[in-house]
Amino acid sequence: MRTPPNESLSSDITDPRRPLKTGAERRCILSGETRPADELVRLAIGPDGQVLPDVLARAPGRGAWIGVSRPALEKAMAKGQLKGALARAFKGAPLAIPDDLPQRIEDALVRNFTDRLGIEMRAGKIVLGSDRIAEHARGGVLELLLHAADAAPDGTTKLDQAWRVGREREGSGDRGTRLPLDREALSVALGRDNVVHLALADARAATRVSGPLLRLQNFTGAGEPAPETGGAGDGVTRH
Repeated sequence: MRTPPNESLSSDITDPRRPLKTGAERRCILSGETRPADELVRLAIGPDGQVLPDVLARAPGRGAWIGVSRPALEKAMAKGQLKGALARAFKGAPLAIPDDLPQRIEDALVRNFTDRLGIEMRAGKIVLGSDRIAEHARGGVLELLLHAADAAPDGTTKLDQAWRVGREREGSGDRGTRLPLDREALSVALGRDNVVHLALADARAATRVSGPLLRLQNFTGAGEPAPETGGAGDGVTRH
């Protein structure tokens, strides 16, 4: 990735050689809003000047951050606003914005999320199977409950109810998160057949999964907000 010459750092430009501190914030170059960096998407410049997503914020050189949804990004591209914002952020650097940048960003966010699911699966942190999930849910030990986009309503309703019972929040309307991914995508990610529902009982693992999921949801506008983790029964949902 190319580094623009002699440009000072600002709230919307960062050097990944300096690790982001917990709670670090960055400014979206399109909206101007300052938000936690882990809710934004970093853009970097490739050797050929192409603007590419860097969702892990690891590419060398400086990057610009965006925190808008895909429709908003597509609108900004059509009006030339993204080009202008990037030109200001990467002063002096040649830029080539691919027409399919929104799709590339979404693909990268999906890959980041499914890769995380795969890691947690191999670590034994994911609970699969409706019966096992329901048992864990009623026991009040689940931190995160997730449903495939094409999960049948009756299956999600039963598990959601079991989760509310275990969290002692009956009547609250709390429910698991319907993902912007169908059962086929989840099955591939986890290396299992017909994954429709999944859950995590480990609080740290749930947090690791919720982060990439929140960024994916923010960008696509699909699915439902991922519940905050940090202990069963807190009943808090991030909006």
